[in-house]
Amino acid sequence: MNPIAHIYNDFPTKFGLPRQSGMSENLISRIIMEKEYRNPDAFRGIEEFEYLWLIWLFEPMGKRAWSPTVRPPKLGGNRRMGVFATRSPNRPNPIGLTRVRLISFDLTDADGPVLTVSGADLMSGTAIIDIKPYLPFADSAPNAAAGEYGPDKQEPLAVEIPNAVSNLFDENQLAALREALSYDPRPGYQTDENRCYGFAYGGYDIRFRVSRQTVTVLDAVKVNNSLN
Repeated sequence: MNPIAHIYNDFPTKFGLPRQSGMSENLISRIIMEKEYRNPDAFRGIEEFEYLWLIWLFEPMGKRAWSPTVRPPKLGGNRRMGVFATRSPNRPNPIGLTRVRLISFDLTDADGPVLTVSGADLMSGTAIIDIKPYLPFADSAPNAAAGEYGPDKQEPLAVEIPNAVSNLFDENQLAALREALSYDPRPGYQTDENRCYGFAYGGYDIRFRVSRQTVTVLDAVKVNNSLN
């Protein structure tokens, strides 16, 4: 399989990324096709769908033997679960599946056709190997059991962002940052309320602490922006 496209957004690294698709509906990403797949006919009818499935490749992990069990960080890093009962990237085949909302489809862009989507949980530069339409009558089971990943386990935290930081971003970027922080980017086993954490976002290093169900952003330090 060869990548057909790459996705670009404000998250150049894994830390801080939404853990699942749809957890940050305000995170905007652009999907830029490889030259071989820029034929507009390949997208005929795509604007009729509100959501799409992206099938993509986890970043190269090097040669390593797969493990039948993993320790999901969100579950505290102490509980072992079967790899096929988790979303862990350490899999026999490093393939991911993500549902995104189609915001626009641009045939006139210099890199076109370009898909603009929201709600992705992919870091910038991730290779995409296929795009398919999302069909709610076939793909949705809202009342299905989800074990430790159920909605009651994902209650968002309060987020406090000082004006000096919020003024650095546009409305969508700020909303996406709030969403990412509200679901506590820290691994489940890191609970030190005095520790300062940080992740790259929108060309800045966002530094924050988590205390008493509140995420407090401390500052944002300018770094290279990876958004294409």
